[in-house]
Amino acid sequence: MMDEREEEEEEEAWLQLRPVEPLPSQCCGSGCSPCVFDLYHRELARWEAARASKDRSLLSGEESQSCPSKLNPETFLAFRISAVDRLTKDTYRVRFALPRNSRLGLRPGQHLILRGKVDDLEIQRAYTPISPANAEGYFEVLIKCYQTGLMSRYVESWSAGDTAFWRGPFGDFFYKPNQYGELLMLASGTGLAPMVPVLQSITDNAEDETFVTLVGCFKTFEGIYLKTFLQEQARFWNVRTFFVLSQENSPEQLPWSYREKTRFGRLAQDLIEELVGSCRRKPFALVCGSAEFTKDMARYLLCAGLAEDSCFLF
Repeated sequence: MMDEREEEEEEEAWLQLRPVEPLPSQCCGSGCSPCVFDLYHRELARWEAARASKDRSLLSGEESQSCPSKLNPETFLAFRISAVDRLTKDTYRVRFALPRNSRLGLRPGQHLILRGKVDDLEIQRAYTPISPANAEGYFEVLIKCYQTGLMSRYVESWSAGDTAFWRGPFGDFFYKPNQYGELLMLASGTGLAPMVPVLQSITDNAEDETFVTLVGCFKTFEGIYLKTFLQEQARFWNVRTFFVLSQENSPEQLPWSYREKTRFGRLAQDLIEELVGSCRRKPFALVCGSAEFTKDMARYLLCAGLAEDSCFLF
């Protein structure tokens, strides 16, 4: 039998093995399943069972995932940064290398969780890869940085050769070819990200005849992301692109190819009704942007006659 001192030492040893509850900053707020708090409670239950039976081998389930070889939602996996491309003054396109020309394994529009650390504070945020779902040997993400953002400080410290940690995939939108007559994509800023792989999966598939109307909302023309890609996509027979610029008001300052498809101000009810009315087939709407943008678009689409089950809000 153990004496009192040995029992105290044993208790201290068990307490050191107890999982640490995540901070609020470690939750990305995207409704992922499992969430970082789900993982914590799962590990805590395993620790409590092991402690009750005084059997530390029961904790080995956690260690078995310490060196995973395939992306999964529960365990962060390291990826090497191969390129960092600054698209605008505050937005980056970052490429990550995948081993042996493998594929990431996401469906178009699904997202990942990035883990960062700043001033000894761990943070997690959700980002959607913009690379094609069938891309081999790499994946790319679009990341906007903010002056006061902790994750932004972490991202802005990146350079080629660094390592970042991701887990996933997450997301409940699963696109199937020809599932909808037309997709009406409404994106604000980096909300363009989940639209990109969905759009490219359509234009890459000669048998997918889904029409696409993509509306990108940005502050200025210079702030439009992925212009070359979007111009290339607009050349397909089944794709239309439009832009709404909130901080410009002169079409004469735009290139000729953008003048007819650019509006100024905010994407509001009247333009939504015009877009829905001009769709060539019954549309299914995809919406991604800020919480305010998403809420407004959902309301406008309902007022324009779309049913709730004809919209997906990323």
